[in-house]
Amino acid sequence: MATFTWTIPTCEHVIADGGINVVHWRCNATQTEGTGDDAVTYTASSYGTVGLTYDASASDFVAYDEVTEAEAQSWVWANGVDKSETEANLQNLIDQQVNPVEASGVPWSS
Repeated sequence: MATFTWTIPTCEHVIADGGINVVHWRCNATQTEGTGDDAVTYTASSYGTVGLTYDASASDFVAYDEVTEAEAQSWVWANGVDKSETEANLQNLIDQQVNPVEASGVPWSS
């Protein structure tokens, strides 16, 4: 089973009021198979953006310089990015690396 790491590489915001209007997100998946010198680490990644609409006068408004990464992640998941589905898709990509069903090459040697 892969380990998933969600990060927010950057947020776009309005300078005048500090409102965040775009959150860039990334989910990295890693899985190591085997041990010692035989260990192989497989990776997969997904990246996207989420547009946000905010109200700077709302009581729950959080300005750019006060937002935490955890808050930004929660906005991503609340605005159209399905965390479970994203992780399942990345796990599927890793599973295909661990147990490939296709290969490429030529059947003759030079």
